[in-house]
Amino acid sequence: MASRPDDELKPSSTEGYKVGEKKSLGEYAKLDAEDESLARWKASLGIGAGASAGPSSIGEPGDTRTAVILQLSLLVEDRPAVEIDLNSPKALETLRKKPFTIKEGIKYRMKVRFRIQHEVISGLRYLQLTKRGGIKVGRDEEMMGSYPPNTKENPFYEKTFPEEQAPSGMLSRGHYEALSKFMDDDKKSHLDFNWSFEIKKNWD
Repeated sequence: MASRPDDELKPSSTEGYKVGEKKSLGEYAKLDAEDESLARWKASLGIGAGASAGPSSIGEPGDTRTAVILQLSLLVEDRPAVEIDLNSPKALETLRKKPFTIKEGIKYRMKVRFRIQHEVISGLRYLQLTKRGGIKVGRDEEMMGSYPPNTKENPFYEKTFPEEQAPSGMLSRGHYEALSKFMDDDKKSHLDFNWSFEIKKNWD
């Protein structure tokens, strides 16, 4: 039986790792004040004893999303960044229907801009499944980390992924389809979308 895209995009698991019970920002702040390692973890997230999801947090009360993916960028040296607005349904539809070009053999990085609201997100990661002619040719997973809600002083986060190199050669050129997903430790999907790209000998 052929595997479904959802099955192929499940996040990898670490043996012995157990996802902790979800808590509010205030509960995290008060948790185990005597535990030094936990205190360091909370400090790395910017969670202090007075933390709360109070007035300084941003995000509309009626917006139930907890991780809002705002933008995905393709960074190539000596070329303007290709920036994709992921916070607009119309933009996602355009992205699905209109492939963008990648020159074979180039080195590039991907950068994501996002906002966290309402609660702490643990183990946010980016997953990507790439196919050509319906056949799987790649699967990528990038751990983005854990984050408390953004504030007016810090309205969004950005994460730049490690450098990659596009395939090269005549056989690598052509049309590719991709499914991307942002998911956390609770296996909650915050955004998934289909898109496509063309690998060509030269830029259009």
